Amino acid sequence: MTISAITSDTGSAGIADAFATARETFRSGRTRSLQWRKAQLEGLLAFIDECEGEIAAAIGEDIGRGPMATFMADVAPVRHEIRHTLGKLAGWMKPTSVSLNAATAPGKAWTMPEPKGVVLVIGAWNFPVLLTIHPLVSALAAGNTAIVKPSELSGATAELIARLLPRYLDPGAVRVITGDAAVSRELTALPVDHIFFTGSTAVGREIMRSAAANLTPVTLELGGKSPVIVADDADIDVAARRIAWAKSINAGQACIAPDYVIVTESARPRLVERLIEELPARASADSTRIVNRRHLDRLANALAGHGGHQIGGRVNVAKLTVSPALVTDPDLDSQLMREEIFGPILPLISVPTIDDAIDFVNDRPKPLALYVFTESRETERRVLENTSSGSVGINHMLYQLLVDELPFGGVGASGMGRYHGKHGFDTFSHHKAVLRKSTRPDPAVTYPPYGRAMQAILRRVMG
Repeated sequence: MTISAITSDTGSAGIADAFATARETFRSGRTRSLQWRKAQLEGLLAFIDECEGEIAAAIGEDIGRGPMATFMADVAPVRHEIRHTLGKLAGWMKPTSVSLNAATAPGKAWTMPEPKGVVLVIGAWNFPVLLTIHPLVSALAAGNTAIVKPSELSGATAELIARLLPRYLDPGAVRVITGDAAVSRELTALPVDHIFFTGSTAVGREIMRSAAANLTPVTLELGGKSPVIVADDADIDVAARRIAWAKSINAGQACIAPDYVIVTESARPRLVERLIEELPARASADSTRIVNRRHLDRLANALAGHGGHQIGGRVNVAKLTVSPALVTDPDLDSQLMREEIFGPILPLISVPTIDDAIDFVNDRPKPLALYVFTESRETERRVLENTSSGSVGINHMLYQLLVDELPFGGVGASGMGRYHGKHGFDTFSHHKAVLRKSTRPDPAVTYPPYGRAMQAILRRVMG
């Protein structure tokens, strides 16, 4: 059984119908069973397996990325998450016993995870399958119904998801809606039970304001300027190669990409020398282009006014590309250092010590990711204990995203909430507290007014 995807042309009535259908399906109770949840996950896995070629073609049309890069970035991580969830789901669904204290014994207490209801998943364009389907895995594993809104900036992939995904899932439980920002605003005004959004901090603020009207809980996977700290004792060759590789992925259009480098002064000359070699070498393997002219112009403007020394950074308007650029000592008040870059431009500044690097990070909004290259456990400890970020990578980059049970999410301006593995299951579940007490015995002395002896007992067990 299949349904047609609802598009922006359907208008408010179509969106209302999608919400009503998802709500009715949830209230029917059929989404709560382990069997139903596993069937949806298996459907998602079949979608990924059977449609990989079409997924790669659509993403290639949207941003020019090649099939192998799409396999590594969008297909393999989602496939792995589905398989991991299928293996663990029965255990995640079980109630968790809670011990009682003297004041509440005898009895039995536990928490039981229950689905929240109808959830809204708004995906992002830069990894249009990963960042749309990955949270849907968690939402369906938790027993919810879902309205899915792919990004309109990756139009070919959005159309593919709308056309093909409903063939693999319960048609009453998952509805796909495509459209522009106005459609997203209408969707976030619905009284859904959870909103999951991946995108910019600016749009995240709008989502949160809209959700507040219905007191809808939100998970906001945003961005920010993720720094790389390179210490005196770092392996500079490895650091340069890994920084350049991570910056080249998807032409730098990744929320956990390295945004800028802070290097100690003694390590700076060698690092700059190696980055000049590595940045173009790593980028040559990636055919991804900038998503549209507006974003290309934004990057061109950032290159025009940074006030530092620039190597590379040639803008090709016809091809929507920017060659890798290393910008040393940019003006700290420039667009390049104030806004998330989301492109193949790497600013680099130097500081006297690691403590100065830590201060530099702490003077700015908390990043989604922070990276540090060092061979010293003491330096590692100082950075970990004295900075705050959504995640940390030590001597490598991006791979924290692929660890099954590491939570993925931001802090402060880089987002709120987390997912992946059980963290995703918990995000889309309400963990209901339950206490069971026997009706016998039921001594009268346990009710007020309390005698002197009972008061003393209550003060001892409750105080």
